[in-house]
Amino acid sequence: MAHLLIIEDDDLLRDGLSDLLRQTGHTVHSSADGLAAQTVLNEQAIDAVLLDLGLPKLDGLSLLRWIRQRFESLPVMILTARAGVEDRVEGLSEGADDYLTKPFNNAELSARVQALLRRSRLPAFGTGASAPPDATPGLQIDSQLPRAWVNGQATDLTQREWELLNLLHQRLNQVVSREDVAAAWQNDSAEPAASNALEVYIHRLRRKLSGSGLNIRNVRGLGYMLEPL
Repeated sequence: MAHLLIIEDDDLLRDGLSDLLRQTGHTVHSSADGLAAQTVLNEQAIDAVLLDLGLPKLDGLSLLRWIRQRFESLPVMILTARAGVEDRVEGLSEGADDYLTKPFNNAELSARVQALLRRSRLPAFGTGASAPPDATPGLQIDSQLPRAWVNGQATDLTQREWELLNLLHQRLNQVVSREDVAAAWQNDSAEPAASNALEVYIHRLRRKLSGSGLNIRNVRGLGYMLEPL
């Protein structure tokens, strides 16, 4: 199964999460603060991270930014008591792939971890794959790995970015609804497709598509469309 890293400063919760995920067959590493987590990530091949935000020594959002600079495709799920919409949007905009608030149901957590790993096809330490031929001029998307090329330049994508871009690309010049996105993300929670969160992903993809000759247009009241400029 997968190698998971739990980053949580509450000893009881960290131990409980570790036991829960080990029972489902995963290998679990754990850290009580952000600096210790950096050491684990530098020394171990990790498949996914469960991240608390209120960490000592290095806070969760700062650690998330650090992860995205070094392991851009590493799946990260935020586990936090911060339940506000602004907090969720900030966490997702900084690069988290999922966001679950405390207290949470253990069965839901296990299901979300499985969904996160199911979406993840890229090893924690990425390979230097060459760009596949073809697709839309200016944009090539790997059909197996969360990776794309804009004018021949590799662009790493998070799992959700990749799935969203794949969906838009498959329906070039067609409207993709929020319901379509929720189905593609294979998440039994509607939260990730909420207006603010989805807008964050669309904004990030627009930046990454700069220079590709393509644009993601907001079709008011219907959804989004990938189309040539």
